[in-house]
Amino acid sequence: MPVLPGAEPFRHEGGDVGVLLCHGFTGSPRSLRPWGEYLADRGLTVSLPLLPGHGTRWQDMQLTGWQDWYACVDLAFSELRERCERVFVFGLSMGGALSLRLAAKHGAEVDGLVLVNPAVRVHGAAAHALPVVRHLVPSTKGLVNDIAKGGADEIGYPRVPLHAAHSMRRLFALVDGSLPRVTQPLLLLRSRQDHVVPPWDAQRVLSRVSSTDVREVVLEQSYHVATLDHDAERIFEEAAAFVARIAPGVGQKGRTGG
Repeated sequence: MPVLPGAEPFRHEGGDVGVLLCHGFTGSPRSLRPWGEYLADRGLTVSLPLLPGHGTRWQDMQLTGWQDWYACVDLAFSELRERCERVFVFGLSMGGALSLRLAAKHGAEVDGLVLVNPAVRVHGAAAHALPVVRHLVPSTKGLVNDIAKGGADEIGYPRVPLHAAHSMRRLFALVDGSLPRVTQPLLLLRSRQDHVVPPWDAQRVLSRVSSTDVREVVLEQSYHVATLDHDAERIFEEAAAFVARIAPGVGQKGRTGG
């Protein structure tokens, strides 16, 4: 299936500091594209892959699972490590869970994490019903475009494929168990009003990681997809400052890349 217009992956060859951006469940690179372009304009090498089963039609996600999504970001991370001296991983929503797994698995090879409204648990009755319901009902109403700012579109699916949602639940269980192995500097930004992921998820991450360099920022004007919302510029600036503090000299190379 052709990729939806605007949902294409993004890559920029910049300097020797790289950033991997991981988008969320049923979403697309569109949700992080302005962030990627902001980082690219400041000389960083940027990789924003399209997760398997995403960016086409929701039925395609039924054939994929967390292993496919993780393999995609793991490959993109390895490519950045070959190209760059320092590599940071940024994630939105389920992309935050993928980022945390990368950090737990790769250790010191990940120089730092920036998470925006990270999701690490399926909440409510759905968590218990998914194993059975997914065999009876193929999908349910989607969770895209939880954005306070008018006119924004993350280009996500209008339906949630339940086989894929069940696989995401398994990913979350693995990530939760590995949180104590996360030791990297961490910047976590969460929206005070989020209609997709409750505050519990961010609190869980902050309480269980072993990182000692940790900062939490509460976003007052945005909903779940904060990277396309009123606080987007603040997110971009905070993340750039975080990278510059940990990897001094960022942006000294690659500012003229295409």
